[in-house]
Amino acid sequence: MANILVVDDELGIRDLLSEILNDEGHTVELAENAAQARAARQRLRPDLVLLDIWMPDTDGVTLLKEWSTGGLLTMPVVMMSGHATIETAVEATKIGAQSFLEKPITMQKLLKAVEAGLARNGGGAGSGLAGIASSSGLLPLRKPGIAGVVQQPMQELTVEAAMTGGQVIPAAVEMGPQARQLFELDKPLRDARDEFEKCYFEFHLAKEGGSMTRVAEKTGLERTHLYRKLKQLGVDLSRGKRSNPAA
Repeated sequence: MANILVVDDELGIRDLLSEILNDEGHTVELAENAAQARAARQRLRPDLVLLDIWMPDTDGVTLLKEWSTGGLLTMPVVMMSGHATIETAVEATKIGAQSFLEKPITMQKLLKAVEAGLARNGGGAGSGLAGIASSSGLLPLRKPGIAGVVQQPMQELTVEAAMTGGQVIPAAVEMGPQARQLFELDKPLRDARDEFEKCYFEFHLAKEGGSMTRVAEKTGLERTHLYRKLKQLGVDLSRGKRSNPAA
C-alpha cells in the first residue's frame, strides 16, 4: 500500500479523497495549505501527492515549481482543480506534474490517476496496485454469478454464489457470510426483501474485505446510497474486514 499526501483547502474534498483512498488500503496524510504540505512532504516522503491548484496562501503550481527547483519532486504529483484553464494544466505538466484531475472528481478517475502515478513511481503501492487497477476498471472485474434453486415449493429459496472469478465454489465452502443461504418465503415481501438484501451486502462486504469502494462497484450503487442502505438494513460494516483480515 502507498503513502499518499492530499493537499486541498476544502475540507469536504480532503475528507472524500481520504475516505476513498483509505478504503483502498492506503495511508493518507492531509494538508489544507502549502505550509502544511511542505511539512508533510518532508515528514511522510509520500509515494504520490494529490495537489489542489487554487489555495489561499501559495497556489499548487507555485508549490510544484518550488519542489521541482529544489530537487524535492521525487514523487508523482496529480494536480486538481475545478477552475483551472488548459494553459494552467499544461504549465503544471511541463513543471513535472504527472496528470490533472478536474473537479468534481469521480471515484473512477481518481483511482485511475492514482494507479498510473504509483505505476510510474515503480509500483510504490505494493500489493495494493492490482486492487486499485481492478477498482478503476483497468483490469477485468470479476462478476460472480448467482443461481437460485427452489428446494421446497413456496417455502424456502436457496441462493448461492455459483462462481467467483470463473471458479466454481462448492456449496460446502463458506466465504465470510455463507455463500449458501436459506430464506423463509412465508412472510411479508418487504421483510423477505430486507432479509435477502442484508445477506447479499454482508456477503459482498466479506468477499471484498470490507472495501466500500469495491462493494459499490460490484453492486452498482453509489457510495452514499450504499452507506444509507447498509445503515437501514443494520449491516455491521466492520464484519467484512474481520471476516477477511488478509484483504
